[in-house]
Amino acid sequence: MENSKVENRGRRSGGRSSKSHRKGIVAIEQMEWKVPYNTDNFIEPLNEESVNLIDNAAMKVLEEIGIEFLNEEAKGILREAGCIVDSQSNNVRMERAWVSEMISKAPNEFSIIPRNLEKSVKIGGRNMAFVNVSSPPNVMDLDRGRRVGDFESFKDLIKLTQYFNCIHLAGGYPVEPIDIHASIRHLECLYEKLTLTDKVCHAYSLGSQRVEDVLEMGRIASGLSEKEFFSKPRIYTNINSSSPLKHDWPMLDGAMRFARRGQPVIVTPFTLAGAMAPVTMTGAVVQSIAEGLAAIALLQYINPGTPCVLGTFTSNVDMKSGAPAFGTPEYIRATQITGQMARYYGIPLRASNACAANVPDGQAMWESLNSMWSASTAGVNVVYHSAGWLEGGLIASYEKFVMDCEVLQQFQKYFDPKIVDTSPDSLAVDAIREVGPNGHFFGCDHTQERYTDAFYSPFLSDWRNYEAWAEAGEEWTHQRANKIWKKIINEFEPPPIDISIKEELRSFVDRRISEGGAPTDF
Repeated sequence: MENSKVENRGRRSGGRSSKSHRKGIVAIEQMEWKVPYNTDNFIEPLNEESVNLIDNAAMKVLEEIGIEFLNEEAKGILREAGCIVDSQSNNVRMERAWVSEMISKAPNEFSIIPRNLEKSVKIGGRNMAFVNVSSPPNVMDLDRGRRVGDFESFKDLIKLTQYFNCIHLAGGYPVEPIDIHASIRHLECLYEKLTLTDKVCHAYSLGSQRVEDVLEMGRIASGLSEKEFFSKPRIYTNINSSSPLKHDWPMLDGAMRFARRGQPVIVTPFTLAGAMAPVTMTGAVVQSIAEGLAAIALLQYINPGTPCVLGTFTSNVDMKSGAPAFGTPEYIRATQITGQMARYYGIPLRASNACAANVPDGQAMWESLNSMWSASTAGVNVVYHSAGWLEGGLIASYEKFVMDCEVLQQFQKYFDPKIVDTSPDSLAVDAIREVGPNGHFFGCDHTQERYTDAFYSPFLSDWRNYEAWAEAGEEWTHQRANKIWKKIINEFEPPPIDISIKEELRSFVDRRISEGGAPTDF
């Protein structure tokens, strides 16, 4: 496609747009695009004996209790592999030796390559990639309030996903566009995602035809042949178990299709302690690990070396109301314990920036910060819902998206090894000697040489004193965030894409829509 015309040639993809830059106006000054590298020591709540006890308990669940696989093809494959498949039910029991052998084939690190090669994302190790909010049925902003998800809001949130350099993967629909019929929703949504972003994209595993459609759309957007496209990880999916102890038909079907083509699969049990999992957090983790490893073992048997990620979504419910709670002390510990177990198994880990708050307020941010610190200290590699999540995942918030991105940038800065530099210049004994007890450091050479980038500079936080803040209009954080997202949407310009590729992609979408799209009954 080297000779093809390119839309937006010369424009920057994401970040500040060149049009805004030419005017001397940008919505915000943000940090460069990079996947943070977690430089901290991880918190490991378990001793060696406890790790072995949790592993043994999870393997007992797989050997003695079993997992239901509501998919005839999956059951047939597992029967072929030597697992015990109950002919009268969907229950499958697996020997621990076989499970251990299968999960040992999963890579502990891999890269996913989008159409913009510069935005490839390495998953695993100490890398910590952030994903936008995914899958809420409702959307909210200060101007229009809470409402059912729609296509225009979907596109707005995709634009924010592209714009912010601290977001590395364009996950599932940032809000479910209910005004697009379910049979063609995947076509219209992935088209927008592939053209409004040039980042790594997610595709849902919700039915065979949908999966085949989105894999082909990802290939078309890449400009590669089928052989070239599927030779490396380029698009990923996430599946959830139906806790307790169940994997359903469409997600297994999609995961197997991704695995056969070598595309990454994140397996995330949804284990809420006290509801869909034991009320004890270690018991909930045991169940979560058993459910996750069961699916990963299946995928490794189908295609050894398939990139897989173990997901954790283990939290607790409010025992007074039954509502899910997130960012709790129990959630933090469950994430840390699962992180320790993921390293034991040698599999990358996914967690979430989750909160139960209904509006972008103080509760929303302290619960999200708890979630983020749990991810950081647990060694999480993929943080879902990093920006925009509210109401336990039922709302995507424009303002919270911006507020979360401020936090994500601060984590990126926190991991900067320059902060803990112990070179002679950084230890600054000569500067301390020069200033002495009666001077100040504002004007000394040591400060003057470093002041422009010495500290993190926020785009949202307001560090003025009360009088200055009041005189400027007394704007609260969510009000400032409201202005920022509007400016971003107003100035947004899509990343470059070859016109011929975009036309081919649109032609594919139009053809599939004319054919009726995908069945909605799976």
